[in-house]
Amino acid sequence: MATAGEVIKCKAAVAWEAGKPLSIEEVEVAPPQAMEVRLKILYTALCHTDVYFWEAKGQTPVFPRIFGHEAGGIVESVGEGVTEVSPGDHVLPVFTGECKDCPHCLSEESNLCDLLRINTDRGAMIADGRPRFTARGGQPVYHFLGTSTFSEYTVVHVGCVAKIDPAAPLDKVCVLSCGISTGFGATVNVAKPPKGCTVAIFGLGAVGLAAMEGARISGASRIIGVDLNPAKFDLAKKFGCTDFVNPKDYDKPVQQVIIEMTNGGVDRSVECTGNAAAMISAFECVHDGWGVAVLVGVAGKEAVFRTHPTNFLNERTLKGTFFGNYKPRTDLPGVVDMYMNKELELEKFITHSVPFTEINTAFDLMLSGESLRCIIRMED
Repeated sequence: MATAGEVIKCKAAVAWEAGKPLSIEEVEVAPPQAMEVRLKILYTALCHTDVYFWEAKGQTPVFPRIFGHEAGGIVESVGEGVTEVSPGDHVLPVFTGECKDCPHCLSEESNLCDLLRINTDRGAMIADGRPRFTARGGQPVYHFLGTSTFSEYTVVHVGCVAKIDPAAPLDKVCVLSCGISTGFGATVNVAKPPKGCTVAIFGLGAVGLAAMEGARISGASRIIGVDLNPAKFDLAKKFGCTDFVNPKDYDKPVQQVIIEMTNGGVDRSVECTGNAAAMISAFECVHDGWGVAVLVGVAGKEAVFRTHPTNFLNERTLKGTFFGNYKPRTDLPGVVDMYMNKELELEKFITHSVPFTEINTAFDLMLSGESLRCIIRMED
């Protein structure tokens, strides 16, 4: 492309300080260096992780910053040594990576790349420790999760770029680069519910509903949604929810409620809240002998998981997962293919859509609890 090797001037939504509305302004995006790719972002979505770090509650603030990590775009140019993708390829940038060389990448059991695993504090590229964005007056603007998709162009390490079917609609499959794959994979890749089994899903946000969709597609006969907001039950029915439990409605632990509902416990549970009490409940509500609980939510630094060792001795299994156990470059193209083959629905996760100029509306919708996923259209 004509812009290869040149600095690109484009619009980006810059967060200058915590909790303040993003500012749409011109930035300069440097050319990709070795093993880097410059992308033209066509669609991006807002995830709770963006909001959490934008609010900067409980973590080191890094500003000014360009957030965004759930997106779809096209390769504009590539840096030295990049052979896996070419200009014009349709891709999903991903907040975690796959170098394909480290012990984790070479293991069939892990997707925790040593080189490119998630790093929320890093605000620059790993090649030289510098950001590729510059704002007015030459001010460096920091990256977020190695993706920074709230910009018309961004620079990403090639190991964090999944090449996908060019026929796939980027305004739909962009949501697969984070939350939906995280929840869906937690169920189908980790919990692995047998057909006809019972499953409990804790937390009915986008990730939890994606986990529920995994249970539905797996053929679960009964899917129990657990959430403190009763308004979520109607929406959850679209994802296969057969029963709804609000822990506030009972004067006993919710795990006891579920055990009584299911004659001994569910076969599988998936926890998507990040609340330690919910994690304990998710584990203790699975059936002895064969029950498996999977933890997805990220707990606070001071959180403690307490349960009696007998729960393990009675043959309950507790597992954790990161990004649904998907290797980004190897596995995400196959998840996109599932959507293209009508094996996976994505439209029902997308509740809103706004032009890039109205990106702050997407934050408002998420903060009010109105949206699951809001697609931000970069070219409107």
